[in-house]
Amino acid sequence: MKTEKNIFIAFILNLSFTIFEFIGGIITGSVAIASDAIHDLGDAMSIGISYFLEKKSKKQPDEIYTYGYARYSVIGGFMTVLILMIGSVVMIYNAVRRIIAPMEINYNGMIGFALVGVCVNFCAAFFTREGDSLNQRAVNLHMLEDVFGWLVVLVGAVVMRFTGFGLIDPIMSIGVSCFIFINALINLKDIIDLFLEKAPQNIKVAEIKEHVEDIDGILDVHHIHLWSLDGYNHYATMHIVSDCEPSKIKKEIREELCEHGIGHVTIEIETSSEHCHEEQCQVDVHSHSGCCHHHGHH
Repeated sequence: MKTEKNIFIAFILNLSFTIFEFIGGIITGSVAIASDAIHDLGDAMSIGISYFLEKKSKKQPDEIYTYGYARYSVIGGFMTVLILMIGSVVMIYNAVRRIIAPMEINYNGMIGFALVGVCVNFCAAFFTREGDSLNQRAVNLHMLEDVFGWLVVLVGAVVMRFTGFGLIDPIMSIGVSCFIFINALINLKDIIDLFLEKAPQNIKVAEIKEHVEDIDGILDVHHIHLWSLDGYNHYATMHIVSDCEPSKIKKEIREELCEHGIGHVTIEIETSSEHCHEEQCQVDVHSHSGCCHHHGHH
């Protein structure tokens, strides 16, 4: 697979470069370079997880994982976000200590490392620009972010080289760390939303109801549930009231929902003479006797 290969090469490149950055941070005494190394370590981990999941997520649903393996990627994302957030806090702490007690910085070495950083990450961004996977697009975004980060370090190093104002380094480190922390926090919110079965952000229940009700032969739509498996694969269940041929109705509903990005739909068809006890799904969590009760095996 071309996508898997590209992600794997990006992972090796990113991990090797992270080691290079940590060494650079130690040699030059720059906390900005060390901050970027923490960021890249998080990136490398997320790319590694993406590579693993590119293979894992292709596994078909089975009797244990009836919805498939896609949510492994969400757990991977959660781990990466935590690493990035903890790393950012550690780097902000170190940068504040550096402001209180400044240290000598090797500006020339910092400029050299930054130039290599811009070049390597630009190549990686160029290499991952095309592919047939959302994972690869995410990897490409990481690489472009790294190019930007290294340009900041390069400009800062040049300014320090000619002004001798060493505090620019920890200030840049705090800036980069705050940027990473805020983005990680946004990702964390998205991950929590997925686990809480929140309806996908770009899909509105009222809009879905309206569009489905517009289909010829449908009298009513209720008991709509929307959720996402991994942020990309969206699911829906609903009750449809119709006296028409069910197969034709179901086909049209699936086509309509596909246009809204919903690929997996479960439809219950009811006739106009039927009374649905589940129109408003209100589960009594204490008695477990709400809308979803079972009467044993058939």
